Amino acid sequence: MDAKARNCLLQHREALEKDIKTPYIMDHMVSDGVLTPSEEEKVKNEPTQQHRAAMLIKMILKKDNDSYISFYNALLHEGYKDLAVLLHGGLPVISSSNGKDSVGGITSYVRTVLCEGGVPQRPVVFVTRKKLVNAIQQKLFKLNGEPGWVTVYGMAGCGKTVLAAEAVRDHDLLESSPLVVSLIGALLRDFPKRWEYYLRQLQNKQFKRIRKSSSYDYEALDEAMSISVDMLREDIKSYYTDLSIFQKDVKVPTKVLCVLWDMETEEVEDILQEFVNKSLLFCDRNGKSFCYYLHDLQVDFLTEQNRSQLQDLHKKIIMQFQRHHQLHALSPDQEDCMYWYNFLAYHMASANMHKELCALMFSLDWIKAKTELVGPAHLIHEFVEYRDILDEKDYAVCENFQEFLSLNGHLLGRQPFPSIVQLGLCEPETSEVYQQAKLQAKQEVDNGVLYLEWINKKNIKNLSRLVVRPHTDAVYHACFSEDGHRIASCGADKTLQVFKAETGEKLLEIKGHEDEVLCCAFSTDDKFIATCSVDKKVKIWNSVTGQLVQSYDEHSEQVNCCHFTHSRHHLLLATGSSDCFLKLWDLDQKECRNTMFGHTNSVNHCRFSPDDKFLASCSADGTLKLWDVKSANERKSINVKQFFLSSEEPQEDIEVIVKCCSWSSDGSKIMVAAKNKIFLLDINTSGLLTEIHIGHNSTIRYCDFSPHNHLAVVALSQYCVELWNVDSCLKVADCRGHLSWVHCVMFSPDGSSFLTSSDDQTIRLWETKKVCENSAIVLKQEIDVVFQENEVMVLAVDNIRRLQLINGKTGQIDYLTEAQISCCCLSPHLQHVAFGGHDGTIKILELLNNRLFQSRNGHKNTVRHIQFTADGKTLISSSDDSTIQVWNWQSEEYFFLQAHQETVKDFRLLKNSRLLSWSFDGTVKVWNITTGRIEKDFVCHQDTVLSCDVSPDATKFSSTSADNTAKIWSFELLSPLHELKGHKGCVRCSAFSVDSTLLATGDDNGEIRIWNVSSGVLLHLCAPISIEEGAATHGGWVTDLCFSPDSKMLVSAGGYLKWWNVITGESSQTFYTNGTNLMKIHVSPDFKTYVTVDNLGILYILQTLE
Repeated sequence: MDAKARNCLLQHREALEKDIKTPYIMDHMVSDGVLTPSEEEKVKNEPTQQHRAAMLIKMILKKDNDSYISFYNALLHEGYKDLAVLLHGGLPVISSSNGKDSVGGITSYVRTVLCEGGVPQRPVVFVTRKKLVNAIQQKLFKLNGEPGWVTVYGMAGCGKTVLAAEAVRDHDLLESSPLVVSLIGALLRDFPKRWEYYLRQLQNKQFKRIRKSSSYDYEALDEAMSISVDMLREDIKSYYTDLSIFQKDVKVPTKVLCVLWDMETEEVEDILQEFVNKSLLFCDRNGKSFCYYLHDLQVDFLTEQNRSQLQDLHKKIIMQFQRHHQLHALSPDQEDCMYWYNFLAYHMASANMHKELCALMFSLDWIKAKTELVGPAHLIHEFVEYRDILDEKDYAVCENFQEFLSLNGHLLGRQPFPSIVQLGLCEPETSEVYQQAKLQAKQEVDNGVLYLEWINKKNIKNLSRLVVRPHTDAVYHACFSEDGHRIASCGADKTLQVFKAETGEKLLEIKGHEDEVLCCAFSTDDKFIATCSVDKKVKIWNSVTGQLVQSYDEHSEQVNCCHFTHSRHHLLLATGSSDCFLKLWDLDQKECRNTMFGHTNSVNHCRFSPDDKFLASCSADGTLKLWDVKSANERKSINVKQFFLSSEEPQEDIEVIVKCCSWSSDGSKIMVAAKNKIFLLDINTSGLLTEIHIGHNSTIRYCDFSPHNHLAVVALSQYCVELWNVDSCLKVADCRGHLSWVHCVMFSPDGSSFLTSSDDQTIRLWETKKVCENSAIVLKQEIDVVFQENEVMVLAVDNIRRLQLINGKTGQIDYLTEAQISCCCLSPHLQHVAFGGHDGTIKILELLNNRLFQSRNGHKNTVRHIQFTADGKTLISSSDDSTIQVWNWQSEEYFFLQAHQETVKDFRLLKNSRLLSWSFDGTVKVWNITTGRIEKDFVCHQDTVLSCDVSPDATKFSSTSADNTAKIWSFELLSPLHELKGHKGCVRCSAFSVDSTLLATGDDNGEIRIWNVSSGVLLHLCAPISIEEGAATHGGWVTDLCFSPDSKMLVSAGGYLKWWNVITGESSQTFYTNGTNLMKIHVSPDFKTYVTVDNLGILYILQTLE
């Protein structure tokens, strides 16, 4: 650099460092070739604006005269004219002639081309050259996204540019603009090695770096676009400005622009066609309607040009929408409907219309309408996106709505669409969602709509943060990205799904395998996702685009697991298969790097150590093996089966499948899960540090170590997830919410949350701290209920063996006693409670003075059912030992009814000291409980009798069976009056109407049938619209039924609760419980109060809203 220039720069260094912003200055300098991208990056890494300016000037001082001139010109172009004046005196002397006749920086030729209609112009008379266009497109496809050339040869004027432009107008092929293609083509003529550079600048939206060339002599791409816009007719320029408010690549229906401009469709299409002809807009002709969209380069240009007007432009479209539409009147068959649902909130936020935005987002009507059309994920995303605005209105209200959507998203995304008002009524009473739902429900109740209030819900805490339903079948695996912002999941529907961890918004769906996808994993740099499948293949995908990067098929059986190394420098992938082998893959190679032999059965799971030195693998052969990653040799093998051996059992009789493993954050310990135990092992010594016994009735499906503390999360076969402190060996919390087996659990990278994935098609996200602080007491499903005047009394047993008496209206709980209780019941006048145990004992507790009575001779096996007679003096019990005991507990007299050959399923008390019992042996028996004798013995079914009901007129009873039939019997005849056929699954329950004219039956396929009792004719088939493939119409088995007193309504229990119109057979209402598998529904005599417990142990006391 000249001494004069250097001294001038040093003299004014302080002023320059204080005032300039470096990004755009560097754009010019990099484009001029005087600053390298690495130097630019070095400047960007400085902590403050002043530091960045100082670093840039320091670099310029070490360079030549061209750098000084480039810096001076950049200051002029970016509006630092006062600073440029300071440097003017130091400018080196250079030749100013470039041999071009330039007017305003643009050659007359280029001006002419641009004025004629953009670059390139569509000819008025256009000759179609489909074969040539297809040939160019095929060549472009072969580039497969990589930088490269397709060269078009031909004599001058033959239409090469137009041909190339037509080829890239296919938006699915190439996201580009003919204007951009022509410009870059000209630039590459002078600088043929700059293709990757220009591509990178386009991707980074650095338009000003695509600058002057001898062929296209204007300052930058944005100026080229500006010329095309300037040459539009004056009467349509403002319409192009209006397009500034539309988002990149969003297809806008013509009708939206008709609303915006108050024009007829034909007028709008004529204007837009002019923009299309000049390559300023793209048109998608889909059927009858047209949609228009801008390329992202065009949107960026318009946004920059009209930045000061944007707020007013957004306000204009909102005002026009309000003139033409009413929110509640938007219909899905309207052409512009979907656009408004997707972008109305965006326009309101951009228009700074905060009041209107809050009114929209805090409206249950809007949420109902939008989720019915597009699902909940986009709405949740909007709550996150506009959180600052919504919080200004009311932080609590914003929280209410976002939580409502997050926790009900899996329901709102399904068909048939649930009642959003009924879901809203399940929210806390302080919630704005509840208050709006209550208001709507009260208005609709007057019109005969049924709604239920959950009156004891204040005691329930929902510990999930987000529930999503990305799959249409079981979700086998899910994992966080390394930055925690995304979640990938895979499952039985053969797809890989990627969605946002905060909102559940779908980012990618990849149908890349021919069979179920068993596992997926993000690479440490989050660039790739690996999947492995039952189809024996391992595939690597670009995590952003979904493009297939690699496919491996060297395993000979299904591939069960995959995991990436933690190092960013050299990625390796490990896979384990049912072929007993582990394989290591280098992503740069087409073939397996190493195959590791040693396991003698399926490899279920594998994990790299935190330092990537070791790979741990778990197998159905009962071992955990550690492998040296560098050499691929087996380092050690730990026989997990030994921890289950006892002196009584020979080793060969025990099958131990090691399900999974997880490393501690420091790599010194490894956690292993097998059967119902967790083992913590020392890596160096292989010694057992800790053993945790989870429970007798469940097996561990998956486990994961928290990254920063001593917590472990464990998935169990009984639908439950538990948190354990590995140091203290104590359970910290239960996480209940899934409706089926949980296949996978995994902590987020920072340990603040964890996810669970399940057979119920959902993924749940849980906040670790919240779960640890709120471990709930839950109830067992065997409860008894007494409805007495205005009171509802519930007798139940909780998960820590306490017998509770709960006042359903007040919520008051009396803890009565602690015992191993299998069933319980209340006496008719609430003076006594009885309970049976797993050991066969039966006890009665007098509530007034806590006196305890015990049967002298109990059952020999678990007591299943227990009930007082109407006078409360006798207690009847049935057991797995096939007997029924009749105990007059006050006189201490008892006897057993013994005739059933198998377990007694249940019994029903009849009038005149009679009792009806049914059994797994296929028989139904009528007993005299005074004499102990059998009065009637009905051989009802070849298979188990699952339920019976007695008609209110006491003349008939029904029986249902696992043989898929139901029967109606007279007590006077030993042969059935009617055999009811048609069910395709086990008929699990039946109920007579109050007038004894109807019988309802429910089966394991979720189907309910209503029959005429006197004729046996089927009247109605009650089944809602079938939801997604494979899901039962009632969410599972139908387990209980009850008619209303007027026989016009029927309530059913199963996966959830449903109310039916008996006359039409149609569903009147659905109440979705948090859990599923409801065993029984207790109904008040007036049919207004309903009590049940789900499989999560949550009690529901529901009342009809009046």
